[in-house]
Amino acid sequence: MSKTVLVALLVSAAVSGCTSSSAVRTSQNTAIIKTSAAPICGGTGAARVAQKQAAIETIKAGFDRYVITGAASQNNVGVTQLPGQYNTYGTASVYGNYGTYNATTTYQPGPTIVHGTHDQAFAIRMFREGEPGASQALSAKETLGPEWASIVKNGVTVCSS
Repeated sequence: MSKTVLVALLVSAAVSGCTSSSAVRTSQNTAIIKTSAAPICGGTGAARVAQKQAAIETIKAGFDRYVITGAASQNNVGVTQLPGQYNTYGTASVYGNYGTYNATTTYQPGPTIVHGTHDQAFAIRMFREGEPGASQALSAKETLGPEWASIVKNGVTVCSS
């Protein structure tokens, strides 16, 4: 497999679905949102997806607004350099009983493999319109934007804005 094909496969895999999220309801109006994102997303991308997932869970639970009451993040991303190869090219010359060899050796490093995830967790408190504290909470629908119904139905699998 050529390096170009390998890179193309890795990029397409990263763009096609680079995040996963889950939610755990901890009470009638609270939840914990956990998100893992591919290295290409970065910590900010993981936080964006977690925020959208918090809005999705708020709407699914029948609430309108939410407040992030706690957060944690972790960077588990690493890079591994694969072995490379040495190439030696040379020329030999013989003049009578005298010989010379002139050689050049070059090293071509192996590809780098990026692995791991950026993880984000949010604890959220959900509110209905008009409840005490709701005026300070974020609107779930505004967080998701005009296509909020489709996002709630399909979820968030990519870390782009």
